[in-house]
Amino acid sequence: MDVEPRQAGFEAVAQGLIEPLRRYLARRTDPATADDVLSETLLVCWRRRAELPVEPLAWAYAVARNCLANAERARRRQDRLLVRIWQLARPPEQAPPEPPPAGSDPDPELAAALARLSAVDAELVRLWAWEELGPAEIALVVGLSPNAVSIRLHRARQKLRSMLPEHERAQAEVERP
Repeated sequence: MDVEPRQAGFEAVAQGLIEPLRRYLARRTDPATADDVLSETLLVCWRRRAELPVEPLAWAYAVARNCLANAERARRRQDRLLVRIWQLARPPEQAPPEPPPAGSDPDPELAAALARLSAVDAELVRLWAWEELGPAEIALVVGLSPNAVSIRLHRARQKLRSMLPEHERAQAEVERP
């Protein structure tokens, strides 16, 4: 059993995945968490390299999405524990601190509009607009049928368009066909 060809083959695939996954994660979380989740995603890809499809990007997005969800659950558990510890040790007249936001969006109006969408709809729009995936690939990432993704994406885009100010709607139409 020769390890070198398997390792070289995976390294070639991983080189094509790293930057798209880095962009995907950078849009969804803070830089430190993105780096941790990228490492975890590549580890899962290495362990499951026999399952990698010929075009592995959508599959890797699904793995990254699951790894990010795990990291966010761990962060929420930590935040709850910190609040509980702080409540036990704080003076009674103070309120618990607000946890910092996971990531920051350069366009606050777009971030606010995306926040008003359901979590699934916002993720569909992000995968379509930011990652430039089609409905079949998005379906693989989120675990829905391609038809359901097409319908939900269409409705989510309509909702988002109605929430954005007029000047941003015109710009959004120009930027993404």
